[in-house]
Amino acid sequence: MPNTDPDAVFFTAQIRAMEQQALQLPKPPQLMEKAGLAAAQVVRDRILKNPNHNVLVLAGPGNNGGDAFVVARYLKEWGNAVTVVSAAEHDRLPADAKQALQAWLDCGGAMCTSLPDGEHNWDAVIDGLFGIGLDQSHHRPIEGQYRDWIETVNRMTAPIVALDIPSGLGSDDGYIYGIAIRATVTVTFIGLKPGLFTNFGPEYCGAVVLRDLDIHLPAPPEPQAWLLNGARAQKLLPPSRSANSHKGSFGNAAILGGSTGMAGAALLAGRAALHLGAGRVYAGLLAENAPAVDFLQPELMLRPPSELFAVKPLNCLIVGPGLGQSAQARSWLSMALDSDCVLVLDADALNLIAQHPDLAENLSQRKAAAILTPHPAEAARLLNTDSATVQNGRMNAALQIAQHFNCYAVLKGAGSICCFPDGKRYLNTSGNPALSTAGTGDVLAGIIGALIAQGLSPGRAVLLAVYLHGAAADRWVRQHQGMLGMTASEVITEARSLMNGWINRECHSLRFNSDECGNLQGNTN
Repeated sequence: MPNTDPDAVFFTAQIRAMEQQALQLPKPPQLMEKAGLAAAQVVRDRILKNPNHNVLVLAGPGNNGGDAFVVARYLKEWGNAVTVVSAAEHDRLPADAKQALQAWLDCGGAMCTSLPDGEHNWDAVIDGLFGIGLDQSHHRPIEGQYRDWIETVNRMTAPIVALDIPSGLGSDDGYIYGIAIRATVTVTFIGLKPGLFTNFGPEYCGAVVLRDLDIHLPAPPEPQAWLLNGARAQKLLPPSRSANSHKGSFGNAAILGGSTGMAGAALLAGRAALHLGAGRVYAGLLAENAPAVDFLQPELMLRPPSELFAVKPLNCLIVGPGLGQSAQARSWLSMALDSDCVLVLDADALNLIAQHPDLAENLSQRKAAAILTPHPAEAARLLNTDSATVQNGRMNAALQIAQHFNCYAVLKGAGSICCFPDGKRYLNTSGNPALSTAGTGDVLAGIIGALIAQGLSPGRAVLLAVYLHGAAADRWVRQHQGMLGMTASEVITEARSLMNGWINRECHSLRFNSDECGNLQGNTN
């Protein structure tokens, strides 16, 4: 296998390097044959289930088209009626794809140069047009005949199986090259690709099935990114609570923000920190005539901003929810950057840093950790670019922020990307569009702060919080049978419930294993 970690994610250049290594082995594997067979088996087992089906196969002009010819051949051999459509010129195909086409023709297959006219009851459609072969450097849109084919296929009701990645989707960034196949299932080869899980990837890929093709390489490239899924997140839980504990055992978190008209943002972050387990939570509100108490959450301790810096120890300071961009806000942010406290920086804290080079310099020189949680527009300001550029290169944008500011970065959006200062990146697999509502970013900042207050390292806190935040929204959607109308406050409630469930299951598992070990020990003595 190219890597023993099934959650490792590889960029296109790394996949190409693995393919080249495989071809240089003493007995090079037939990668196209392996890929086509693996995909055909997925189609057979997940979609068709028995023979005598009508299958439409689209084959492009490169190696993805070669994979499609192999899929077509196997499906035909297994008793299905297969129609192959390809505009590829035989003599201009890559060598392996040319052999795959010839094998398809030799088994009695034919090749059409256009989609069949009229209505057809296809039982499955195989997308083998482009895969990862599109020009990633120029982002040229798909046009002409191929665009027409993709539009037609997307209107069909038959399940669509994409080979490696849906045609038209960027494998490194989830960018859409003008149009893309909307797959039901994507069978991806050798390793997972970032574009499957971020930007438009989650919307276009359907269920992702990895087939590593069982290749064994002497020196596979080290992964630079991984999936952030439930299994990984639940390994990061804080330790179980001792019976002999008190509020001081679970740390102090504080929120700095809440200027006039935006106090709710700071209160949401504070409530999230309380509900996710911080021992004490303080909120320093900048608003004129700021309330002395949060009557919906009286456990929150409201203080003048100056008093936050006197809290000892202050395990985490969240700066930005409702902060505003006034001179006063800038001054408080500067004081926070000069502190030795772990910081979570969101919203207007990020906008101020983007506007003021001195703040950016202070951030990059900090010894204590900082966590930045920008959405694409905020990330664009930090990088002095535009949102489209950020979205079209999300993996690189997250890396640039983390390295430029020497921080942990969470680039929010579909498939949020968590990047560590050392460049390691994690693509979140939880969450849904119900999170597209005011205040959910404030809640995420509060959850991160709560986990740091309880003793998690910044990296562990970021990963657990980001996954938990999305999983809470997923749970709400399941319970309410739709994505309409979820509020940020409801995310807090769902996140607390999920977290308690995970911790309780972990504690039960530990108790069970302890009892089991005790019984085994008793039996041996």
